[in-house]
Amino acid sequence: MSWWSQESSIISALYNNTYNLWISKNEPRTDELDKYKALSAKFSYKPKISIIIPTYDTKEEWLKEAIESVRNQCYENWELCIADGNSSTESAKNLIKEYATKDNRIKIKFLCANNGIAGNSNEALSLAEGEFIALLDHDDILSFFALYEVVKLLNIDRNYDFIYSDEDKISSDGLRRFQPFFKPDWSPDTLRSCNYITHLSVIRKSLIDKVGGFREGYDGSQDYDLILRITEKTTKIGHIPKILYHWRSHDDSTARSRGVKLYAYEAARKALSDHLKRCNKNGKVAIMREGFYRVKYDIIAPLKVSIIIPTKDKVNLLRRCITSILKKTDYLNYEILIIDNHSREARTFAYYDEIKDNSRINILHYDKPFNFSEINNFAVSQSNSEYILFLNNDTEVIADEWLTAMVEHIQRKEVGAVGVLLYYPNKMIQHAGVIVGIGGRAGHPYKLHYSWNPGHFFRPAIIQNLSAITGACLMTRRDVFREIGGFDQIFPNILGDIDLCLKIRKLGYLIVYTPYAELYHYENMSGGSSNGNVAALSKAVTNFQNKWKNILDEGDPYYNPNLTRTKEDFSLRV
Repeated sequence: MSWWSQESSIISALYNNTYNLWISKNEPRTDELDKYKALSAKFSYKPKISIIIPTYDTKEEWLKEAIESVRNQCYENWELCIADGNSSTESAKNLIKEYATKDNRIKIKFLCANNGIAGNSNEALSLAEGEFIALLDHDDILSFFALYEVVKLLNIDRNYDFIYSDEDKISSDGLRRFQPFFKPDWSPDTLRSCNYITHLSVIRKSLIDKVGGFREGYDGSQDYDLILRITEKTTKIGHIPKILYHWRSHDDSTARSRGVKLYAYEAARKALSDHLKRCNKNGKVAIMREGFYRVKYDIIAPLKVSIIIPTKDKVNLLRRCITSILKKTDYLNYEILIIDNHSREARTFAYYDEIKDNSRINILHYDKPFNFSEINNFAVSQSNSEYILFLNNDTEVIADEWLTAMVEHIQRKEVGAVGVLLYYPNKMIQHAGVIVGIGGRAGHPYKLHYSWNPGHFFRPAIIQNLSAITGACLMTRRDVFREIGGFDQIFPNILGDIDLCLKIRKLGYLIVYTPYAELYHYENMSGGSSNGNVAALSKAVTNFQNKWKNILDEGDPYYNPNLTRTKEDFSLRV
């Protein structure tokens, strides 16, 4: 075992011990089944939910547990639709027949041949009469309150077309629960990077019928393909932040190892490529690692980018930043606006003389007291580019595609801002997105993690949606910046970037984080003296908390209410 695997195993063991505590504090006990049955009976809206299970040579014990988990649901208006793909063992078929005999809510269909996962799923779907379809693999288990929680949400809003929940894994013998996956709310770019939704998925049947059910040729990723097609047709997508599904981990399952079913990754890549075409998006899909993908969008029009860099002396930082941009940028249409704020050192002005004849560089002077928001607003007013990049002078470009990787997203009309992966000089992560609400304001998850650390379900390594990103390297469009009114000047030193992002989100735009734009960040070296003014910092925090009280109270939708709000490590909230 590698030292990385050993460290990951230790971390995983500690996390799972905490998870046992979380379960005891947050989940209904099995002896409360009757209580939840009584609550279910009070629902004014009681749609029938059809659970579909395609089976083929399923281990009898696992299939029995899957069926029993359905029969034990405290919400009772369900039907179970099983299509068996001509299993080679009679015992499995007899088990299915036995259950159908003793529970008339169980429908069965024995096929003459194994039609694959997609084909068998469609056969199970043909038995369904419910208003909603729930997907259950033949070796997995539902929490006894799973359907109750789904219908509870539907009683709040009957217009939901698609509902998904959090999930965990169970050991092969079903005795141990581990590796909970507490997911973000609906996140389209995250879905294009991986099937983060997976289990439990409950979908309106009429919508499944509309998109044509499961497609053959996508086995192993047939659910992913279906979810992509469903989410193209509706925005009524709900997330239940509770563990409603237990994914069994055994030698042949992707729950244990993503390398088990390599054919599934190619099917997923194909499904994503189809998805882009249907959405009229030009781009290519690459398999980056097992179960994770990169959608690389074509640059439709290489519009000009204004790179805005506020600075005050510290010429060595500025020189390193500017040199790295000029040497390591494969996107050619850009300009650099250096905004000087009260520099005093002779060597700073000597450097300005050195670079003043570069046609890409324009040096502007801002003579008012330092205010991060005012300086950047001023700089935007002095530029005319369609794309605006706010960049700290204490950054250094690592890879040539950094600007291209940002432009490919900001050109999308639904995107309002793009952020990047920033490292400390020792290659530990400084920024891989911002979680709003941590510490009563905002925090950087993965800070001080090494880049090879997969983090919380590999999130630092994938393109995803977030509520906020750092202003140390943030790209937006001029029209979006104008629409939100620019930076709010009540944030002169901190939180102006987070406020900007929340204003962008409030107007319905997406914030995208991409790990394919990488820079070093020599942190906290850009600002003026007000960065050290305790009173100014305290006032900014108060202004932020008053302005965004709702989101601070409700929680970041791209995080999860079951995760800590006091640390930056995705640990459980217990």
